[in-house]
Amino acid sequence: MHRIFQERPEILNPVFSVLGIELPEKATVDVITTDVTETRPLERRVDTLLRIGPSDGEDFLLAIEAQERKDVKKESSWAYYIAYLQAKYGLPVLLLVVCRNAPTAKWAVGPFNCGARGWTVQQTRPMVAGPHNLPVITDARTVSEKPALAALCALAHANGPHMDAILNAMGRALEPMDGKASSYVYQFLEITLGNSPAGRKWRKIMSFVNYFPGQGTLLEKALLEGEARGEARGILRVLEVRGLEISDEVREHITACADLDNLNDWLERAGTVSRAEDLFVEAEEEA
Repeated sequence: MHRIFQERPEILNPVFSVLGIELPEKATVDVITTDVTETRPLERRVDTLLRIGPSDGEDFLLAIEAQERKDVKKESSWAYYIAYLQAKYGLPVLLLVVCRNAPTAKWAVGPFNCGARGWTVQQTRPMVAGPHNLPVITDARTVSEKPALAALCALAHANGPHMDAILNAMGRALEPMDGKASSYVYQFLEITLGNSPAGRKWRKIMSFVNYFPGQGTLLEKALLEGEARGEARGILRVLEVRGLEISDEVREHITACADLDNLNDWLERAGTVSRAEDLFVEAEEEA
């Protein structure tokens, strides 16, 4: 869930809005290294780290963590991240935790105190975005206007009662959208929803009966690309199991191919060729 903030920073303003924090529309957003490793061999990494340059004030760092479940170790590691980043960059630090379920979101708000004998020396209070405050978006027009936010909200509410309406709206909005933007949303949801009920619903929506085959629609392209990737993985797997050496050129030739007829032919021949390069000999001779 944190990656979408790197790749679609336009969702920062609406997410901050649901948290009751003002962020001007005009602000620079730069992705910086997430490494907060100490000199000793102990590696620590924030999921996503952004430097925000608002037009109405000083820059600050925004550390973003995607949290799937309660983890008491985070209560101290989040405090460490904040202190370390403030010391390293000399800038104020905010922590945003994005969650997919309400119990995790409720726990993540803290506050998490560090102290003893009634004295609190440090307190960590993350900002939390999740199903309790991200909007339920069920109309395609809003999805088209704010696709990145809609994708994040769909993920947050994937286990809720509005799942079908949310995903149907996402599906209706994808077709007329810009190809690059819609492809990102499609892949983001496919990966993050996984094999959950919502994920299976999403794949069903995106693989519906195409009434305009061969017209290059987004959904047709997405389906064909998915089939091609699956065929390519199958070919490479057969070659690997047979112990054949696969050069970088052969691997690239297979994975770059989008012609299902060629891929099906290569898959059949992968079980009999003596060298991986021989997959293409017959096709080249015919050409």
